[in-house]
Amino acid sequence: MRYSNEALDAYGRVFERDGMVLLTQHFQEDILLQWRQAFNSILAQRLEQGATAVRGAHRHYITLPFAGIFADERIFCDADVLAIVERVAGDDPVMCQLATDTPLRGSTWQDVHRDTPALFDGLPETPSFQLAVNFPLCDVTLDNGPFETTLGTHKMNAEEAMQAYAAGELPLHAIPMKLGDVMIRDVRALHRGTPNNTDSPRPMVVIGYSRSWYFRPEVHIDVPRDVYQGLSARAKRLLRHMPQVDATGLVQGGAESYLKFAY
Repeated sequence: MRYSNEALDAYGRVFERDGMVLLTQHFQEDILLQWRQAFNSILAQRLEQGATAVRGAHRHYITLPFAGIFADERIFCDADVLAIVERVAGDDPVMCQLATDTPLRGSTWQDVHRDTPALFDGLPETPSFQLAVNFPLCDVTLDNGPFETTLGTHKMNAEEAMQAYAAGELPLHAIPMKLGDVMIRDVRALHRGTPNNTDSPRPMVVIGYSRSWYFRPEVHIDVPRDVYQGLSARAKRLLRHMPQVDATGLVQGGAESYLKFAY
């Protein structure tokens, strides 16, 4: 592990306050460059097929195949990331998502939104139950579509948070990132995607982790049986609720099932 227990505890406290933390230069750049190379062909194919989930003009959500470089335990089973996840979302979490969000030139500002509804309508917000671990496959600048987020709204009632944002009481913060940086966030925080004004796609990977009892069937990972058998016990435990499938056709992908994303 890169961080001490004291440092991880500190990250947990910052997360509880802000709804996010950023680990700088955490993942190995050479691994992420391999991801980028593999992703480029998937992006081209899925754009040609029209087989993406559109998240706005020229903004594409694509589920990654859990195979090859994308099934790398050095990424999805990273000890420091999981230690922070467990500090804020409970012991023994599950991994439930492996995908990308990629704005292209011509993309626009998304409406401010949350990625999931509250567990219980009309009641105070609960502790964190669904987290997104985001990392880019390139440097993210103010020009190519940085993620913008509010701070602390993961603990606010959704309607009250939107009212406060509309009143100018909750500023949005752009989050530039370098290749290798990792953001861990509560998906209930108000946020939005921004335009990519460059000619290069800006892929942002999302790995979803949640409390063991939380499951949204439209958000899942198809795990090839042969890949699953080769994983460590820790990795198998993370994926214990995900469907196991035959590998045939996995890389080619299919229609996206995660379509409703804004709440």
